[in-house]
Amino acid sequence: MTVAELVQRQWGDHRIGLRSRASVLTHHQVAAGAAARAALLVELLPRGAEPHLGVLLDNTPEFPLWLSAAALAGAAVAGINPTRRGAELARDIVHTDCRVLVTQRAYLPLLDGLALPGVRILVTDTDAYRALLLPYEGAEPGEAVVRPVHPGSRMLLYFTSGSTGAPKAAICSQGRLAAAGRSLVSHFGLGPDDVHYVCMPMFHGNAVIADWAPALAAGAGVALRDRFSASRFLPDVREFGATYFTYVGRAVQYLLATPAGPDDRGHRLRLGFGTEAGAVDAARFEARFGVRLVEGYGSSEGGAAIQRTPDTPAGAIGRAAPGDDLAVVDAVSGEECQEARFSSSGALLNAGSAIGELVNRGRNPFEGYWRNPEAEAARLRDGWYWTGDLFYRDAEGFLYFAGRTDDRLRVDSENLAAAVIERILARWEHAAGVAVYAIPDPVAGDQVMTAIALRPGAAFTPEAFTAFLSAQPDLGTKMPPRFVRIVPELPLTATNKIHRVALRRASFLCTDPVWWRPVPDAPYEPVTPAVLDTLRAQYAAQGRSPSATVPGP
Repeated sequence: MTVAELVQRQWGDHRIGLRSRASVLTHHQVAAGAAARAALLVELLPRGAEPHLGVLLDNTPEFPLWLSAAALAGAAVAGINPTRRGAELARDIVHTDCRVLVTQRAYLPLLDGLALPGVRILVTDTDAYRALLLPYEGAEPGEAVVRPVHPGSRMLLYFTSGSTGAPKAAICSQGRLAAAGRSLVSHFGLGPDDVHYVCMPMFHGNAVIADWAPALAAGAGVALRDRFSASRFLPDVREFGATYFTYVGRAVQYLLATPAGPDDRGHRLRLGFGTEAGAVDAARFEARFGVRLVEGYGSSEGGAAIQRTPDTPAGAIGRAAPGDDLAVVDAVSGEECQEARFSSSGALLNAGSAIGELVNRGRNPFEGYWRNPEAEAARLRDGWYWTGDLFYRDAEGFLYFAGRTDDRLRVDSENLAAAVIERILARWEHAAGVAVYAIPDPVAGDQVMTAIALRPGAAFTPEAFTAFLSAQPDLGTKMPPRFVRIVPELPLTATNKIHRVALRRASFLCTDPVWWRPVPDAPYEPVTPAVLDTLRAQYAAQGRSPSATVPGP
C-alpha cells in the first residue's frame, strides 16, 4: 500500500480529521487540500528536476497537507530543521535538490541572503499563497502526478541528527511509511476514534512515522501543537480529546517537571510511544497522569527495530522484531558480545564484554541516504546493518539500550555506557533531568561527568547526592560522576534530545555551578577558580584538554 492510497481513502469522510488551535478540517477537506497542493506542485516543479520539496514550517496544518500532497503527486518531502542557520541551512535545502520550499513568514529572516538557486519559495501565511492555490481548489486526489506512484516511490528525505559532520538525509519510501503506520495501528490497537496529538517537530522522523502515519492508516484524527510546550500539553490533550502521542528525548521529563494538579488524570489520553524516557520517569508519568508509556526502538533509517512484549523486563526495550536477526557485537572484532550478567540487585556485572553495537544480520529495509554513498557504506558493512547504538542482551534475548556509540566512556580501562549510568541517576528524587557524558581524563581515557536539572524548589547538596549514590546497589565502582554540573535546564537539540556535544565541549569550564571529587569516594567540593587553575595545569602537563566535542578514547 502507498501513502497516496491512504490519503485518497479520506475523500468523502466528513469526520474531523485535522485540528490545531486555529483551524478544524474534516478528513475530506484534508484530502481536497492535499489534491490542490499536489496540482500546484506539479505546475511549479521544473521538468526533469527531482520531485523534491522542502518544508520549513512549525507543526501547522500546512505541514501534513504538504506531506499528503507530495504522496499524491509522487514527490518527496525534505523536512528542514528551523534551528539550522546560514550556510548549514542552505546546504540542507540544496543538498536534497529541493526546487520548492514551503515556509512561513516567521522563518523568512532565516532565508535572507542564502544562496538557493532555482528554489521557489512559498510562504503559507500570506495572501499571495492563498491566491496561488485558488485555481487548484477543485482538484481531486490522484489527478495531478509528477511521477507514477507506487510503494517504492520516494516519500521522505529526513535528516538524521548526528553529533559531528553534516546531517545525512535518510530515504523513506511510500511503502515503508505506510507499512510503519499500519504496523503501529496493529500493535497498539489504534482506530478511527483515536486522536493523535502531534507535539514533536514534524521535520523529524518520529512525528511523521510514529504519529502522523499511524493516524492516516487508522483513519484517526490528528491534533497539532506548533511547537512542543510542557505547560500546554494537558490543556491541549483535553481540548483535542487526544488519546495517543509520541515523544523523543527529554519531553517526558519536562512534562513531569510541571506543577502537579488535582485533575492530572482528567483526559482521554491512554498511550505514549517514544524513546529515552527511561523506566523511572515512565513509571512516574503513569502514576501521575494515568498514561502508559511504551519505550520502543527503531533506527531512523529503518534498518533495525525492537518490539516490546508483555514479558519484557524492567529496563529492557524488548526483543528483535519478526524477521530481524539482531545481534550485539564488538565493533572491532565483529564477534558477538557475551550475554549480560546481573547481580542480585540488578547491576550489570560484565559491561566491558556485554555492551556492543547493535547490528541487523537479517533482511534490511534500509533505503539509503540521499547522495551520500560514503555514509551508506559505513552503515552497511559485511552485509550487516550497523545501527550506531550500544546495547546489551540478556540470556532470554531481551535487549537493553546503552546509548550511542559515541556515548561510550572508558574509565580506568573499563568500558561504560552513559545510558546505563543515567538510568541510575534518574532515580534521585531531586533530579528533573540527567545527562551523563565523557570528558577527557588528564592522562588517558575518560572521566564521568553529569549535568543535572533540579526539580522546582530543590537544591543540590553534596551530602544528599553522595548518600543517594551510596544507596544504589547497581552503581558500579567506576560509574559515580567525578564532576556534577547543576544546570537550569538540559541543553536540547531541536528534536528534544540531549545536546551532548555542547555538554562535552563545555566540560567543567562553564558558568554553571560545578562540583567534583578530587579523588574517588572523596566528598564533593565546589569547582572554584583556584581548582580550575589546578585542573588546567594538570591537563596542560599531559598535552590534553578538558574540553572535547567527542568522547576520549
